[in-house]
Amino acid sequence: MMVVGAVLIYLAIAKKFEPLLLLPIGFGGILANIPVAGIGDPTGFLGLIYGMGVSNGLFPLLIFMGVGAMTDFGPLLARPKLALLGAAAQFGIFTTLIGALWLSSVVDGIAFTLQDAAAIGIIGGADGPTAIFLASRLAPDLLGAIAVAAYSYMALVPIIQPPIMRLLTTKEERAIKMTQPRIVSRKEKIIFPLMVLGTCGLLLPDATPLIGALMFGNLMKESGVVDRLSGAAQNELINIVTILLGLAVGSKLAADAFLTYETVGILLLGLVAFSVGTAAGVLLAKAMNALSKDPINPLIGAAGVSAVPMAARVVNQVGREERSDNILLMHAMGPNVSGVIGSAVAAGVLLALAL
Repeated sequence: MMVVGAVLIYLAIAKKFEPLLLLPIGFGGILANIPVAGIGDPTGFLGLIYGMGVSNGLFPLLIFMGVGAMTDFGPLLARPKLALLGAAAQFGIFTTLIGALWLSSVVDGIAFTLQDAAAIGIIGGADGPTAIFLASRLAPDLLGAIAVAAYSYMALVPIIQPPIMRLLTTKEERAIKMTQPRIVSRKEKIIFPLMVLGTCGLLLPDATPLIGALMFGNLMKESGVVDRLSGAAQNELINIVTILLGLAVGSKLAADAFLTYETVGILLLGLVAFSVGTAAGVLLAKAMNALSKDPINPLIGAAGVSAVPMAARVVNQVGREERSDNILLMHAMGPNVSGVIGSAVAAGVLLALAL
């Protein structure tokens, strides 16, 4: 497991794969496997950090607050129908939940419960904090494997998504140039987080912690009256919590808990979840383009998996390969930020079903 930790550090430094989290996770994994030291034990250095913010779900909520403060929901408000693409990308979550239960019934050495399967499925949302939040509630013994899988696949977005996008679209579809979205007013941006929070509180209370933290951070940004608080959430708060979260997750990479058949199953199911979510978003975007008066490039459906903003950048890159003047970045940000909300809602649904 020390070698695994070293590999994560290598990927963070040499390949720049999600370095903000893979580096502390890898280092935490090395610390947790030092013999006799007990660093990962409940009373050890990493164990104390884990108990302080991961086991109770605090760190993911604080990260969501920072993400909200950095997110512009303008592209989504300009074209609300693109929220459907963020919802479609969550299809991989529920497909993988069923797959995890099936795998545990046919493979000896793997015994996933409904709670385990729900926590594994959320990897398909490509949202690390949500995956950690849900795993800490439903399957804390699988947290290390789920966190590593979630952040690894987020880092591999530029490798995993383009082949799926090209397979499901034609050259003509990838070259579609979308019209510019309308200008979104400041009033709309202020009302939006309040409206989302109210709707979530009424319809899905289990998702309110994540949605509430996300929308509070966004309201601080869009209000324009608490720049110091918004700046702190975007910088100091999220940076400190990211360090602590990465080290705490690394504490769960102890050899006796990580080197199992179940870990291999989690890594494979996570890849399936991510791939299915990408494909579902692209296919729905193709259907919407066929029915819409305004042209919709099907590539933007892949951005619904929530890996912000990397998935949107990949969409833009693939689109420009077919047409150099085709700038899809802002169009893809609509499904991308919708995917953040969608993964949080999916987590709330899974909590309601599995607990």
